[in-house]
Amino acid sequence: MKIAFIGLGNMGAPMAANLAKAGHAVTGFDVAGATAEGVAQAGSGPGAVAGAEVVITMLPNGAILRSVADEIIPAMAPGAVLLDCSTVDVDSARAVADQAAMAGLGALDAPVSGGIGGAAGGTLTFMVGGSEEAFAKAKPLFDIMGQKAVHCGPSGNGQAAKICNNMILGVTMIATCEAFALADKLGLSREAMFDVVSTSSGSSWSMNTYCPAPGVGPTSPADNGYKPGFAAELMLKDLGLSQQAAETADADTPMGQRALELYRSFVEDEGGKGRDFSAMLPRFSDRSRG
Repeated sequence: MKIAFIGLGNMGAPMAANLAKAGHAVTGFDVAGATAEGVAQAGSGPGAVAGAEVVITMLPNGAILRSVADEIIPAMAPGAVLLDCSTVDVDSARAVADQAAMAGLGALDAPVSGGIGGAAGGTLTFMVGGSEEAFAKAKPLFDIMGQKAVHCGPSGNGQAAKICNNMILGVTMIATCEAFALADKLGLSREAMFDVVSTSSGSSWSMNTYCPAPGVGPTSPADNGYKPGFAAELMLKDLGLSQQAAETADADTPMGQRALELYRSFVEDEGGKGRDFSAMLPRFSDRSRG
């Protein structure tokens, strides 16, 4: 398949490289000049997408997605599919899908879960919104880049699934870090805490798979000085998207709102930028109740 890939950053580059390694003809473009192994380089976005059957984008936010869509949609081949793997606001995802449909193109919003490791290993999970026809065309590519792709319904529903999932993740990570900090002050060892909670009703992905306490449970960023697998500022972005969507939908999400406030303080005022989102544990450990 002839594929264009726009946005060859920490996530996009390994995803594009995996497609090229699988034998697809991949042409890439990145405004910063980033490259990916096995991927031909184009001089512009429109140049990259010319003649492509599927155009994949991995971009920082909805405003940039809209801007890139304005540039590349007129240059895309009729019947091609625009597959956006960015995490953006639902309104932007649906606006770009409508724009693509008006141009006779398919469109999918397919944000991912799995981080940089999942992108490199081809083990991402894709949450996909869009038509069945476009999903079927992109399915072989999802199978290369990831381990699972779930069709969540019409355009925008992929983004909806991603922000709901990450709102849960942000809230549960905070609760897990709070509980470890409390256990420390009560004299309960972290190992005992993990052994109990990971097999009891308090278990969660944040505890069992991505434990924020170093030396406890499976290896996680906590064991690497909280070097980010998923950066705190990215969690802040996703929690912001969840609350933007909640306001639009008139949904009451007090825990999501409080998680947003805590991550905003952590990233902007407490040195959390550039650290993993699980570094909330030392943040709570260093604080008293007052």
